[in-house]
Amino acid sequence: MKTGTLPLHVAIIMDGNGRWAKSQGLPREEGHRVGVETLKKVTRLCGELGIKYLTVYAFSTENWMRPRREVNFLMDLFQRTFEKEADELIKNRVRALFIGDRVGLSPSLQKIMARLEKDTSHCDGINLNIALNYGSKQEIVEAARAVCLEGKEDFSESDLEEFFYTSDSPPVDLLIRPGGEMRLSNFLLWQIAYAELYFTDVYWPDFAEYDLYKALEDFQSRQRRFGRVGGE
Repeated sequence: MKTGTLPLHVAIIMDGNGRWAKSQGLPREEGHRVGVETLKKVTRLCGELGIKYLTVYAFSTENWMRPRREVNFLMDLFQRTFEKEADELIKNRVRALFIGDRVGLSPSLQKIMARLEKDTSHCDGINLNIALNYGSKQEIVEAARAVCLEGKEDFSESDLEEFFYTSDSPPVDLLIRPGGEMRLSNFLLWQIAYAELYFTDVYWPDFAEYDLYKALEDFQSRQRRFGRVGGE
């Protein structure tokens, strides 16, 4: 990888699990299982590179429309993974945080999520934000509602951001979407306002160290102007 500035905050839409499984002649569930292993590898690598924030899209508010069997499998997979990986996250100094609407999740899953956040709260390595039952439009509406309930009629962007799930994270610098699709899918719409976008045809289960390096090198090659003229 080239020498240069790395993003402080990387976001990933982990897409292509089902299509990867189909291409391998496997059930969709196997794609999700392998996708978990990919996330573990990418998180570890980002931590080793010094990237401080990684936000991943695990389950959207729209994903409830998927077949009931797949949704049930995913909820069980989340629960088993969060329980199983706690010690490994602590060992690698990963602080786990969950963003999204927890009310729609089962009490047992909510309990495991809260425990994982507590158990990793002291970790000083990479911050792993897991977007679970997350929708960006809903997040913005709920934040605006919270500001209004405080009685503020004239408020700023920072007032609104205080009520975002990501209030403890900086804006996203680089958004990566594997899987061949070129859309945002209601993910961090506010937080990626000035992010660099990187799309690849590689399915998430196949997303390897090389693919992350390629995305980071692409990020390093871009000139981020934030509305200014280049060179200023």
